[in-house]
Amino acid sequence: MKKIVVLLFAMASIVTAQAQVIKTPAPSPTQTIKQDFALSSIEITYSRPNMKGRTVFGDLAPYGKLWRTGANAATRVTFGEDVTVGSVALKAGSYVLYTVPNKDEWEVIFNKGLNNWGVDGYKASEDAAKFKVKPTNLSAPVETFSIQLANVTPATADIVVAWEKTQISIPVTAEIDSKISKAIDAAMNVDNRPYFQAASYYFETGKDLNQALAWANKAIEANPKAFWIVHLKAKIQAKLGDKAGAKATANQSIALSKEAKNDDYVALNEKLIASLK
Repeated sequence: MKKIVVLLFAMASIVTAQAQVIKTPAPSPTQTIKQDFALSSIEITYSRPNMKGRTVFGDLAPYGKLWRTGANAATRVTFGEDVTVGSVALKAGSYVLYTVPNKDEWEVIFNKGLNNWGVDGYKASEDAAKFKVKPTNLSAPVETFSIQLANVTPATADIVVAWEKTQISIPVTAEIDSKISKAIDAAMNVDNRPYFQAASYYFETGKDLNQALAWANKAIEANPKAFWIVHLKAKIQAKLGDKAGAKATANQSIALSKEAKNDDYVALNEKLIASLK
């Protein structure tokens, strides 16, 4: 009898051990997205439930009630630097994203309760930012709950939340211009000056284009065969309205690009020249 008990125990242990290694897909799989943004990044970790024929807003996610904005653990958003969400300043760090859906208006909440499971443990006293946004109606349904980063520029982005036929956009902005300007000023006081980077930033942000042109010329002096720098100079000249100068510089960049066997920049310069006509 004792041997039978031992044998049954051993068999049960084997079955249990085998059961522990069985893996099945999560009903609401976790996704982490990370987007380079401003001078750092934004990272979002959230769970993605499916509609499965259910009515979501007004039922699964009731109107007027706090929602975890996803499934399972509360959605977490990490900002690598100080930002403004909506119109509210938010320090760099990690936050839980809660929302309160309604038909015509949603409340968006960034909360410090990082250990919360869903809405359990939520405390209004831990809200770091709270504001309202207007939802938009989608023409086609979104089956799997989605959070993405869209409309990304050097200093702005939208956190886009979409499910069923509803979407909201949470605007995020970062103040980077003063930081970069200070960095450029400091870098121009050393021997190895970043003329190309400074010229690129001034061109892309529409700052002093004459200064950008001067820096581009300095960068070309230091590296005469750098076809990409010559191309930047052509773009600056075009933006300044100097079409003849831009065309001549673009042709110079084409010759250098062909010498370097870089067809991409040949095409970029040809496209720039075509736009000057």
